[in-house]
Amino acid sequence: MPDKKYIDLQVMNGGWEIDAGQQPLECSDLYSISQDIKHAIMESGLARELIGERNPALRADVLVQIEQLTELDIRITPGSATATERQAGEIILTADAYEYGPTGEIRVST
Repeated sequence: MPDKKYIDLQVMNGGWEIDAGQQPLECSDLYSISQDIKHAIMESGLARELIGERNPALRADVLVQIEQLTELDIRITPGSATATERQAGEIILTADAYEYGPTGEIRVST
């Protein structure tokens, strides 16, 4: 089995996921990339900006900014990110990672 290239602590609901021995769980590779992107979106303030925006054209602009932010990650294939708002307060993001393929749905709650 190949070595893991990207290793991170697994974060769930704003805190570390803990195993039975009270040790933080690790995540790796594609999961770690997805987690990093989700945190970058939250830290950028774009998710919060989407909450306060009512104009559909400006909301679409924020989603484009989220896609652009995602594609700044050097592990993501440029032009592959797509952000949609499934319902108010829930952004669904998909992208392709160079080494691992599609990220699947990255859910960002605002």
